[in-house]
Amino acid sequence: MSAAPTLPEKPKGKRPIGWIVAAAIVVVAIVVAVVVGALRSGGSSGAAAGDGAGKTVTIGVADKSLGYWDTYTELAKERLGVTVKLTNFSDYSLPNPALKDGQLDINQFQHIQYLADYNVTSNDDLQPIGSTAVYPLPLYSTKYDEPSELPENAKVAIPNDSINQARALLILQAADLITLEDGGSAFSTTDDIETKQVDVQTLDASQTANALQQGSVDAAVVNNNFATAAGLPISDAIYQDDPSSASAAPYVNVFAVRDEDKDDETYLDLAELFQDDAVQQAFAKDLPEAVARDESAETLQDELAEVEQDAKAAKQ
Repeated sequence: MSAAPTLPEKPKGKRPIGWIVAAAIVVVAIVVAVVVGALRSGGSSGAAAGDGAGKTVTIGVADKSLGYWDTYTELAKERLGVTVKLTNFSDYSLPNPALKDGQLDINQFQHIQYLADYNVTSNDDLQPIGSTAVYPLPLYSTKYDEPSELPENAKVAIPNDSINQARALLILQAADLITLEDGGSAFSTTDDIETKQVDVQTLDASQTANALQQGSVDAAVVNNNFATAAGLPISDAIYQDDPSSASAAPYVNVFAVRDEDKDDETYLDLAELFQDDAVQQAFAKDLPEAVARDESAETLQDELAEVEQDAKAAKQ
């Protein structure tokens, strides 16, 4: 039997350079693929890939403690891959300047009428990109069950910011407690009161509920979020306006952004996310008195432009 052939010895020395380069390329490709995959998922398994994936968006609100925001922020992460950071404000005068200065990306606390007045007064151009709801503006009393039961010269607190003050005055007029010059308007002030049954006192909107509960006033017009925080149920209101009426259009609450961001797809997606069934169900549970509205950005911006014209005329 012939001897088995002898294999030649492997050459001693350096490994082939080509093999090393090829291996390095493979390793780099794997690392890049992992990094890109992580970025696209927003750093979280199951997050939907999209224009906003991986972004953090700061939204200024006035009711951060309500449960529907938990549902909203969870869905933003799950559906859009966006981390929503909520910043709470108890003073209505702060969220718009914070948005203008870039401290916020979006705010959601105001209705169109308030936004229009702010833009005209501040020479700004913030724009609505989505709607939430119209809230009734209620008149509360811990002593009386009907507006007609309020004694003459009873003290009634209303918000002192110009837009909520005007709306509150219209409510008092509808309740037959005062009359306003020329029937009043969305820009009326206490100077427009012609006759009155009660003593109208203006306070910061955040203080009207406190004044009522401490007994320093007999009744108070309290904005929805402050009423909720103070534990005042809508069932205790003795009067309110009708949030479902056609005249309530300027009081639709909105998501607002800087003008240059009004076409930002991520922000538009976040505004639209509010209309998701899960968010709407949580919202209705937290705020059953609110009348949900789903308006397009274009419709809201057209409404804002009209109200701004009225605001400018009222200030001339």
